[in-house]
Amino acid sequence: MATVDECRTALEQFAANLAANPKSVRKLTGFQRTLACDITDLSTSFHGRFDGGKLVDITDGDEPDAQIRMIVSSDDLVKLVAGELDFMKAFSAGRVKIKANMMDLMKLRGVL
Repeated sequence: MATVDECRTALEQFAANLAANPKSVRKLTGFQRTLACDITDLSTSFHGRFDGGKLVDITDGDEPDAQIRMIVSSDDLVKLVAGELDFMKAFSAGRVKIKANMMDLMKLRGVL
């Protein structure tokens, strides 16, 4: 099981990866949404927001009113960010759950 610090680092790396990819930034330009990430096996959460094509302001704690909620185990989060776990396969298998409206899911699908 990954630690809370490893999960925080993984989310920060995910944000850095998005920001470093011009294609992702273009796809997310104008996409203003709040994000919460629930780490199931650690009973902890993080939150941030998509703004200006980037994921910013990642902070410890839940955001109950988040427009997008990702639910994942600590190990799967770390593996996703490291490229060791394919997002679509994990999503299809129920290892990663995303709660969002359909349009947001379609937008995110192009960058995950």
